[in-house]
Amino acid sequence: MSNPRDSLYDLRMFLTTDYPCGYLPGRLARNLVADPTVTDNRLYTQLAELGFRRSGDHVYRPHCRGCVACRSLRLPVARFQPNRSQRRIWSHNQDLRTQVLDAEFKDEHFELFARYLSARHAGGGMDPASEETYWSFIASRWCPTWLCEFRRDRELLAVAVMDRLDNGLSAVYTFFDPLEVARGLGTYAILWQIAEARRLDLQWVYLGYWIEQCGKMVYKARFKPYEIFVTERWGWTAVEI
Repeated sequence: MSNPRDSLYDLRMFLTTDYPCGYLPGRLARNLVADPTVTDNRLYTQLAELGFRRSGDHVYRPHCRGCVACRSLRLPVARFQPNRSQRRIWSHNQDLRTQVLDAEFKDEHFELFARYLSARHAGGGMDPASEETYWSFIASRWCPTWLCEFRRDRELLAVAVMDRLDNGLSAVYTFFDPLEVARGLGTYAILWQIAEARRLDLQWVYLGYWIEQCGKMVYKARFKPYEIFVTERWGWTAVEI
């Protein structure tokens, strides 16, 4: 019998039970989850190419009854061209100092995460934040995860959580000071990750799931060009946002 690490075809998959969708009101969601006991970074890269995403130790893809609204979206690093607004945000944040750290729990990070959730995503299913739920979402036992700090002098303004895949970076989550709206820190964090992927000669930046009907996700489609995963393959889209 082949080792389950040798092939995706041998990897066991599990279905979660239904739970209330956090993006489309009145809908139920469920996920297809790869066997967490054998998942490693090589399989994670292969699964990302099939539209999967990581949360903690689990790599999952939505598998909802009668709904395919969630689409994986990724950016081709070599072809990306920032628009005028993105260029302005990039320029506006050049006073920030960045530092990339291996994933490690820090009180300062958690406090910023809790403030961000309370201000920007109250009632979204992740609040109230606790140290345990925060870290179980951010980190995993098997994945190379980096935390990129963005500081104004010594003041922490944002943290971008990203996974290093074999062929790209996966933008897991970004949280930032909710009072610094004018800086566009969420956009800046993605621009920084695109630049970092280019520096590392990586092909893709994976932005996770995009739902056309969800206003909170509109920003993802403003990074062009992009590919979305539809009917088991990646393809360019002509959607203009």
